[in-house]
Amino acid sequence: MQYWLFKTEPDAFSIDDLANIPDGIEHWDGIRNYQARNYLRDVVKLGDQVFIYHSSCKYVGIVGLAEVVKEGYVDHTQFDPESKYYDPKSTKDKPRWMMVDIHFKRKFVKTLLLKEIKAMPEISEIGLVKKGHRLSILPVNQNEFAWLLGKC
Repeated sequence: MQYWLFKTEPDAFSIDDLANIPDGIEHWDGIRNYQARNYLRDVVKLGDQVFIYHSSCKYVGIVGLAEVVKEGYVDHTQFDPESKYYDPKSTKDKPRWMMVDIHFKRKFVKTLLLKEIKAMPEISEIGLVKKGHRLSILPVNQNEFAWLLGKC
């Protein structure tokens, strides 16, 4: 099993949006960075655990937990000219972008803030605390995942 942190802007899609979907399952679309795409395509697997992280908001941090319930498949939004994720260079024969499905597990009582995470000496490998790591999909090692989960 792998561990991940998926970033989202809560005004676009929040942990509450995921929780309020009738079956709690949603596709994680709109990833338009090649390294993050490669994670979704090649590394993220069924059963992997995912921190949901709110960014670009007042309280930036980890807000909940989800689980991968469908491995990487073609992101259909890349073909829709009406979608903000449309990619005119992507074709059905050679799609560029992938997505996975995640299932809501729980919302944390309080947000584990980025500033709190950065102040934890036990957390040093996660991309959140490393300069230049701004991907929307980040791997989290097992020890740091357990530590962070214990703080949520």
